[in-house]
Amino acid sequence: MPDTSYAQPGGPATRGRSLSFGLFLLVLLIGAAYCAVHLVDDLSGVRQSSVLPFILLGIALLIALGFEFVNGFHDTANAVATVIYTHSLSPNLAVIWSGTWNFLGVLTSTGAVAFGVLQLLPVELILQVGSSAGFAMVFALLIAAIIWNLGTWYFGLPSSSSHTLIGSIIGVGLMNQLMHGANGTSGVDWNQALGVGKSLLFSPIVGFLLSGLLLLVLKAVVRVPALYAEPKGNEAPPFWIRALLILTCTGVSFAHGSNDGQKGMGLIMLILIGTVPTAYALNKAVNSAETQTFIAVSHESAATIGKYANGVPAGDHPRQTVERFVQTRTLTPDTVPALQQLTLGIADQVSRSGAISTVPVSEVDNVRNNMYIASEAIRLMDKAQQPAFSADDHKIIDNYKKQLDHATKFIPTWVKVAVAIALGLGTMVGWKRIVVTVGEKIGKQHLTYGQGASAEAVAMLTIGMADVYGLPVSTTHVLSSGVAGTMAANGSGLQWGTVRSLVLAWVLTLPVSIALAGGLYWLFRHLF
Repeated sequence: MPDTSYAQPGGPATRGRSLSFGLFLLVLLIGAAYCAVHLVDDLSGVRQSSVLPFILLGIALLIALGFEFVNGFHDTANAVATVIYTHSLSPNLAVIWSGTWNFLGVLTSTGAVAFGVLQLLPVELILQVGSSAGFAMVFALLIAAIIWNLGTWYFGLPSSSSHTLIGSIIGVGLMNQLMHGANGTSGVDWNQALGVGKSLLFSPIVGFLLSGLLLLVLKAVVRVPALYAEPKGNEAPPFWIRALLILTCTGVSFAHGSNDGQKGMGLIMLILIGTVPTAYALNKAVNSAETQTFIAVSHESAATIGKYANGVPAGDHPRQTVERFVQTRTLTPDTVPALQQLTLGIADQVSRSGAISTVPVSEVDNVRNNMYIASEAIRLMDKAQQPAFSADDHKIIDNYKKQLDHATKFIPTWVKVAVAIALGLGTMVGWKRIVVTVGEKIGKQHLTYGQGASAEAVAMLTIGMADVYGLPVSTTHVLSSGVAGTMAANGSGLQWGTVRSLVLAWVLTLPVSIALAGGLYWLFRHLF
């Protein structure tokens, strides 16, 4: 690690950094108080016969936030590596700055990535997340992800937290299927896993190629030698170069928060739904007026779906029929009429309550699960284009799905704040190992200003676009491969020992996390 001290102890720069650090901690403390107040308020109306659900809730939340904390110092270190190694910011100020923008990225995220990742889980575990199997699932995949992340961090390998969590989810799904056989379980949604796998596979290739190409374009267009020079000692770069590097670091940090932070949010929502469903199974923010719209849309959608039932009766158990379709992805003649009846049933349940926010405690779980199953069935029918809805009918049914998702797939603001705090604190701790690898050990020569800016700009844009489309990508993969791409394009040479270690870590991440999570799920299923 190069010497990046910029001022004597007690000097103005040191005092400025201390003030920034103090303000950042103050914001985190205010955020923690905000989370605590809102959590207590949400739980104030919950009546439980024992304290066990609250104990499980506390343990699960700590583990989930622990995952985001590890994610902060494991993945976000990539965002600060370039500004530290080009002396654009001191290490302390860089991690505070990056942590702040990670915090803001989480707060402004959409939630699309969070629920996209959860679609990989077996549907029966999501529906029964409050059972022993549900808790075994949550604990297994989170602990497995934390173990692998800490192991790769210890050896200074920029492995992907996204990759790790996806592997852990697949491991739980596979073990669940092995324990119950092919019947009665949906196992892993391999189509969804394939889509996620493609985004994780292609993101490092995109990072490598586009970063190298951007550097070559910069050299051809911006003919300023200072931009392609190595830092001189501890001297900061010219102001405009420094501003460029800080801007790209800011963008990567913000994009990382908005994408990676969502993974923890989705899991926390599963935990909340499983332990205290009366408070979190349905979106209490849906008011009476919105509920009336939901009921009207439900009836319109049921009539539209009925046009494709072909006169087949729905049967006595429409929910089970639709759930079987979601598990098997096999459309049978009674699936569409069953979905129509389930849609009408949901509308009737909500109508009797007056509003989604006032559904009786005894019915909350059932209504939420009915909504979730109906939404998943519509998603799978749309993907398979079976039945082939007309364009107008598709709009009506898609609008109904959005209404269902608004009622069930929501993230309270305090959950976003909690994840932002964990990610922000993690950014400020343990970043040095990964920074050294990215800054010193990928290329044979020191990182230049232009290389740092190119790698960061590509990472910022790639992760930002992935967030828009709800795809989980790896900040680590994109940025570290981007640095390698700029080294190759610049003719700086690569340290193949490090590259081999990085590739090995990336290759091993999926199988190791799958095995870890599967083994832990089997163990926890026998313990709980």
